[in-house]
Amino acid sequence: MERETEIFAAVQFLVIGLSHLAQPRAWVDFFVWLRGKGSAGVFANGFLSLWFGSFLVAFHNVWEGLPTVVTLLGWAQVLKGLVSFVLPQVAMRGLARVSPERAWEFRVGGIVALALSAVCWYSALTR
Repeated sequence: MERETEIFAAVQFLVIGLSHLAQPRAWVDFFVWLRGKGSAGVFANGFLSLWFGSFLVAFHNVWEGLPTVVTLLGWAQVLKGLVSFVLPQVAMRGLARVSPERAWEFRVGGIVALALSAVCWYSALTR
């Protein structure tokens, strides 16, 4: 199941990365909308992170070599979800940074997501 989880993560990062590159303003609109919902918006964002992270953690507990990256990404997403639910005011600070003037940051995030996708693909396909 570890290989399949790496492919799952690779696909997720690929789609999100391409979207961040192609549609940064739409991502700004989405996160501004979440911010406008207050704690409920933070919770919605937390659910997305917790779901993705929990899936990775549950099916990919590898602590050796390159596949460790996927496990660490999973735990990072679980932590992000935890912060969203337990300390929503802290998570709100991240949403507060989003603005149309900073839409370019989503392109940077897209490049990072594509790099993570490549790592996941490499790990999954070279086993």
